[in-house]
Amino acid sequence: MRARPTLEKVAARAGVSRATASRVVNGSTRVAPRIREAVNRAVEELGYVPNQAARSLVTQRADSIALVFPEPATRVFSDDPTFAGIIRGVSLEIEEADKQLVLMLTGPDGSYQRVERYATNGHVDGVIVASMHGTDPLPGILTRRGVPVVCGGRPSVPGDLRYVDMDNAGGAERAVRHLVERGRRRIATIAGPQDMIAGIDRLAGYRDVLRDSDHRSIVAVGDFTRESGAIAMRQLLADDPDLDAVFVANDLMALGALRTLGRAGRAVPGDVAVVGFDDIPAAAYAEPPLTTVRQPTVEMGRRLARMVLDPEDRAPVVLPTELVVRESTRRS
Repeated sequence: MRARPTLEKVAARAGVSRATASRVVNGSTRVAPRIREAVNRAVEELGYVPNQAARSLVTQRADSIALVFPEPATRVFSDDPTFAGIIRGVSLEIEEADKQLVLMLTGPDGSYQRVERYATNGHVDGVIVASMHGTDPLPGILTRRGVPVVCGGRPSVPGDLRYVDMDNAGGAERAVRHLVERGRRRIATIAGPQDMIAGIDRLAGYRDVLRDSDHRSIVAVGDFTRESGAIAMRQLLADDPDLDAVFVANDLMALGALRTLGRAGRAVPGDVAVVGFDDIPAAAYAEPPLTTVRQPTVEMGRRLARMVLDPEDRAPVVLPTELVVRESTRRS
């Protein structure tokens, strides 16, 4: 078995000292370009791979970023592509920065101690916490321990935590205003979980428009899953059989609502107009194609990664959303 190349062999091949070779391998700029080139050429020729543990001791960096979802694996790896979009955006930016991405799930019981131990023991240079529920203590704990943290979504507790969010309230307002402008009079909503900022803000946007237009609020609450949307739609039809529109706080729940409406013999959009939120790929292929609010999840992931990589970047970011009109709100 071939012996693994060592830093001493790299130094010998390049004709420099071990200390100089180490500086080059660890990214120091205090080395002449000619010497840097010789060391890098030796690294390539020998196939030398730095010892990450030793390198971390020298640089005081782990060259890794943790992306934490306080969700069970069944939710993150479900048919909801919102998580995949954030992961993709973060990974693209982390890869460009020549760092590693560590994906961690804390599960429904909020067992954040494992993540806390991992992050505070120096295994990562920063943590992104996305899809937060309630007053999640993890971001505050890590910040107090000196770990750079960025939140995906505005934290529910006021403070100085850095975050990247979507214009959830504004997107909901545009969706509901669209229904009002289409002449819909009894506009219901299937709201998202009320322990999540996205669910809270989208419900607030719905209520703000109806308050201004003198419409009555008709509310059911789901948990952002397709099945919860189907159940909530049955509840809404039982509570108000004459409703003629529904704004749904995400597309998966909207797809469940469409199924319930079809089984109840309600034509969409003839009897009931439906608007979702997210613009997942399945929205365009629903029957009928779903009007929805597009949110840039990949860009959100990129912004989260850039912010956690730059400790000086502290200004909150709120990304714009866009209404995409399709057949589910167009009268024939």
